[in-house]
Amino acid sequence: MKLSDADFEILRDFIYNTCGMYFTIQKKYFVESRVTKRMENLSMKVHGEYARYLKNGPAGSGELKQLLNDLTTNETYFFRNPPQLKALENQLLPEVAAPKEKIGFRKLRIWSAGSSSGEEAYTLAMVLLEKKETTLKNWIFDIVGTDINDEVLTKARDGVYNSYSVRHVPENYMRKYFKKESTDRFVISPEVKKLVNFQHLNLYDDNKMLFMKTFDFIFCANVLIYFDIASKSKVVQHFYNNLQPYGYFFVGQSESLHGVNDKFKTVHFPGGFAYKK
Repeated sequence: MKLSDADFEILRDFIYNTCGMYFTIQKKYFVESRVTKRMENLSMKVHGEYARYLKNGPAGSGELKQLLNDLTTNETYFFRNPPQLKALENQLLPEVAAPKEKIGFRKLRIWSAGSSSGEEAYTLAMVLLEKKETTLKNWIFDIVGTDINDEVLTKARDGVYNSYSVRHVPENYMRKYFKKESTDRFVISPEVKKLVNFQHLNLYDDNKMLFMKTFDFIFCANVLIYFDIASKSKVVQHFYNNLQPYGYFFVGQSESLHGVNDKFKTVHFPGGFAYKK
């Protein structure tokens, strides 16, 4: 079923207005393949009919979730960005924790936005558990992982991964925090799982974003690539508002806030950078 330019624009604009993801005309074939798959599932043959189905009635909202699941790619793995993690562990965590320690408020909140199947959020949990044995004893950690894709959130909550996902996990972490059930099945430990709460969240939903408050660190890697400048600016402003005054914001190392937000200050560290409020 070939998607006409007109029908592509109708679907693209609806998706954009709903969640801020913007697909250029160069992505038309990609969108067409995903839409065709959904239409076949619904026994539909006309793109206009599918677009109306998405827009009208409660059934369409459930279908939109399914379509977004198919449109969002979820390439991720544990310990994906070592320079960021090293900076967090050795430089930024001590910096943020010191004033909290002085006033006896021993709690850290971290948000993994676009958490996909949970590898980033669980990586952060393991890093914090290691610090709990040394410099952050008696601290409380609250990690929130959010995504618009319900299927990957289910996988994240299950906490079961293949050998590809864990290929960069240090050996000591593998021994402490994973149970190997086969050569291609690794289960995250309950100790790690209990630190992370996974939630469905559309980053373009202003009302929901207003409640994501008081985070010390926010990670949002390879998510903003789906947004145009206007959408990025809107979402990043929410991230800025939801950070503590001393907080840090991380994006993918190939991403930048240049031309998106001028309120964040860039902080460089060996092999990478972060943004500080």
